[in-house]
Amino acid sequence: MDYKIVARIPDIETFARLRAISGLSPRSRDGMEKGLPNSLFAVLVVHKGHVVGMGRIIGDGGTAYQITDIAVDPTHQGKGLGKAIMAALIDWLEREAPEKAYVSLIADGDARHLYGKFGFQPVMPASIGMARVMVKTP
Repeated sequence: MDYKIVARIPDIETFARLRAISGLSPRSRDGMEKGLPNSLFAVLVVHKGHVVGMGRIIGDGGTAYQITDIAVDPTHQGKGLGKAIMAALIDWLEREAPEKAYVSLIADGDARHLYGKFGFQPVMPASIGMARVMVKTP
């Protein structure tokens, strides 16, 4: 395989591009500028000098962590890259997260099967994931 997992936070252009081509919702430039440097940990998948995948961990660094922004360029999907990204993120969590830390993620569609392989379980009916996208009003 000509793929390499690199521990590095994506730059804004890479982050925006991978989110767009993999079907994830867009983020504002201001949000990316503020948020990306605050990542606790991130990995990139590099293929022949080009970034074709990413994943991040965000949170408070002690009690709560969230796996987010897992994206793989569609032309490189089906090669185990999502699994490799998750393995790298879980390895970091197992080294760095304290006992009893809560690690969450949002599983879109069939991604729940991948996440289940790493010990993630649905939280319903005891809990339900909720979200709100911020909109600026004039």
